[in-house]
Amino acid sequence: MTLKIDIDDGTPPYEQVRTQISEQARSGVLPVGYRLPTVRGLAESLGLAANTVAKAYRALEADGVIETRGRHGTFVAAAGAAAERELASAAQAYVERARRLGLTEADALAAVRDALRAAYGG
Repeated sequence: MTLKIDIDDGTPPYEQVRTQISEQARSGVLPVGYRLPTVRGLAESLGLAANTVAKAYRALEADGVIETRGRHGTFVAAAGAAAERELASAAQAYVERARRLGLTEADALAAVRDALRAAYGG
């Protein structure tokens, strides 16, 4: 696992850790079942506070990207299906909210496109 923290980047270090691990897990660079370093070990290797890495790990676990197995460690989870289910659930909730607000389908799609452009750039 290779992570790089850019201190000149405006993105908080925990978010950089979270994003890089998530991308590597979803792309297969970190395969399902890969054992991640301990919080303390990763923090030391990156020159970060342990709480910073712990915050990233908590977010990754909440996203279903990693799972902690007690004393056995933290591992990359089989998150593909879980992530797709969560995304489908969020999309359904968005659609229901848009309809309650009286938005047209075109308006709801435009709002999603704007949000995606803001999040992903372009």
